[in-house]
Amino acid sequence: MAPLTLSSPEVQSFFVYSAILALKVLCVGALTGINRMIRGVYANPEDAKSLKGKVKLDDPVVERLRRAHLNDLENIPAFWVLGALYLTTGPVAAWATLLFRVYTVSRIIHTIVYAVIPMPQPTRAIAYAIPFFIKWYLGIQVVLYYITAV
Repeated sequence: MAPLTLSSPEVQSFFVYSAILALKVLCVGALTGINRMIRGVYANPEDAKSLKGKVKLDDPVVERLRRAHLNDLENIPAFWVLGALYLTTGPVAAWATLLFRVYTVSRIIHTIVYAVIPMPQPTRAIAYAIPFFIKWYLGIQVVLYYITAV
């Protein structure tokens, strides 16, 4: 196995797609806040008072965005950990890049079909399942690599 360096194509690919995912998480959070302001619905009384809105915890648009954001927060950090560990196994750069790219595109599609332009199932399920299986693949590869190394 070649030494892992910051200039390795697979590492740079991981950095690029990780940054895209981090920006996506930030965008969904901001989109949630913007929609709270547009709709005049807030989770906290002090926000509602200062922004002349009302406290409402069940606005369907805001809640859908909030759930999409929570879904990102539940899934993307696991990708970061598993992807970084996977890099230590010496993967083929093109294969690792493809996995990182497909994961990222699928998570973006998931947010779009979940929160931006809601679509009927199984659209969201497919957009969720693809990155779900990629994470499992990454994790299994790491475990297999290091079990055989022991």
